[in-house]
Amino acid sequence: MKTFIRRGLIAAAFAATLATNALAAGFDVNATSTGLALRGVDPVSYFTAGHPVDGKVDIVSVYNGATYRFASEDNKKAFDADPAKYAPQFGGYCAYGMALGLKFDGDPELWKIVDGKLYLNLSPKVVELWSEDTATKIHDADGNWTKVKDASPADLLAKK
Repeated sequence: MKTFIRRGLIAAAFAATLATNALAAGFDVNATSTGLALRGVDPVSYFTAGHPVDGKVDIVSVYNGATYRFASEDNKKAFDADPAKYAPQFGGYCAYGMALGLKFDGDPELWKIVDGKLYLNLSPKVVELWSEDTATKIHDADGNWTKVKDASPADLLAKK
């Protein structure tokens, strides 16, 4: 019975943390409604495993108001030491969309590391478009990000 109660308390505390993080994550992070970044994929795994690996629900860190999950304690430690190194660019929004000054969902399965930075995109077709001139699109996206990082995705679409 004590184990059941303890697990219930841990689950409740974790749910409260997620709810708080959901409120803390601003428009500069592409997070789920619960504040989860990368749909639960371990950001360090792209760099260490060479592919996305789902993180564990009980190994987490909060960065920029969003919750990141990790496949191992070692990955969490690496992230905690330098989160900007591992977090996706543009808060996890689609890199091609950001080159256009728009915020679209970044798919953790559609990714590429360029010059040591993680970029996500929206769809296979968008990956194809982004790959045509990646350097220029990254340059454009970097410039747009500074202008729109705190804007809501809906507001950006309404302005276009």
